[in-house]
Amino acid sequence: METAGSLLDSSFWFTSGAILALIMLSAFFSGSETALTAASRGKLRAASDKGSGGAEKALKITEDNERLIGSVLLGNNMVNILATSLATALFTRLFGESGVALATLFMTFLVLIFAEVLPKTYAITNPETAAARVAAPIAVVVRLFAPVVSAVRLLVRGVLRVFGVRADPDSHILAVREEIAGALQLGHSEGVVQKEDRDRILGALDLGDRTVEEVMLHRSKIEMIDADARPQEILGQCLESSHTRLPVYQGDPENIIGVLHSRDLLRAMYRLVDEERPMAGVIQDFKVTDVAMKPYFVPDTTSLDEQMRQFLRRRTHFALVVDEYGSLKGLITLEDILEEIVGEITDEFDPDAEHPIRKAEDGNYVIDGAMTIRDFNRATDWTLPDDEANTVAGLVIFESQMIPAVGQVFNFHGFRFEVLTRENNRITRLKIRPLDPDGGSA
Repeated sequence: METAGSLLDSSFWFTSGAILALIMLSAFFSGSETALTAASRGKLRAASDKGSGGAEKALKITEDNERLIGSVLLGNNMVNILATSLATALFTRLFGESGVALATLFMTFLVLIFAEVLPKTYAITNPETAAARVAAPIAVVVRLFAPVVSAVRLLVRGVLRVFGVRADPDSHILAVREEIAGALQLGHSEGVVQKEDRDRILGALDLGDRTVEEVMLHRSKIEMIDADARPQEILGQCLESSHTRLPVYQGDPENIIGVLHSRDLLRAMYRLVDEERPMAGVIQDFKVTDVAMKPYFVPDTTSLDEQMRQFLRRRTHFALVVDEYGSLKGLITLEDILEEIVGEITDEFDPDAEHPIRKAEDGNYVIDGAMTIRDFNRATDWTLPDDEANTVAGLVIFESQMIPAVGQVFNFHGFRFEVLTRENNRITRLKIRPLDPDGGSA
């Protein structure tokens, strides 16, 4: 057996130093991987705009996460395997056959603490700062390992394709919205993000996924002007209305021929005023078709995002909604779209009406049947599905497959729905409350 002096020769110290250096490299690779994958691209972009070169490099190398992770993992595995091999040889020399087991235990402890947990804990605590610091050397590693990583990537994709899995290199771009929504929900649940702030941002994100049909005012509630009515009646209706724009029809309410703005009406009346003529004669000469604007029709499948762009482009904020057959379905305004972001907008001219949702003392919610499911979910933080119906009343009708009578009760989606009032075939008032886990009323 070799003496202690011969064992602790220059070879021993060289091997020990090499193992220590490899462990430090492993820590660098582990921490870099965590920092670059956990860093917020939004924060890196902000830092880059302020002149941070490291943040700019971090943004560039994280554009292709597959290549980045492949390079970092390749480097990390190489140094770990090499360090373990050197430790095994060293411990075998020192302790004989038992050196293999001792080397395994020693390297497991060393790699776990100093090459994995410690650097990753630091990186996850300061991801953007760490990413900016390691971006430059990691960029060199990515370029150095590029040929090997490309070959590995082709092999991996080929194996995945055998099992029916196709890798999408642009998936991180498509997941940005989901990341933002998830962060907002998590922040709200932890008390960091206020409910109103969460609803506004999510409302803006959802504009591209929602159509004008979901937020329009239904045709049954549209206030219209009959072009054939007497001028006095038209003037009186406009003055009494809480709306500044009213559709004008002729003969059939489906036949919309224009939109009358109250300001245009007053201007036309003012031009007709003559001191030598009585007011009745002035009004008699008024023709609503002369001042009505050309109607603007939009299909009911238009997304809210696109409709808002159209409003801004056309410098108008009033449109009539038609279905695929050209039949009138409702109307939509720019205010309706903005309300999906900021919530209900009211002013001194809005009619005093009962709030569409009211919470009773027993915990039940009494709501207007025409209230949209989305608005109800936003107000209560519930999750009623809106795939098959737009309003809560529509959901009840869809699930029950009937026009319910007053007093009927239904249980579905974990909630109890009771019909309070009905007008003809329209449910006008509902009472809702969640069910307890056993199926009873909460």
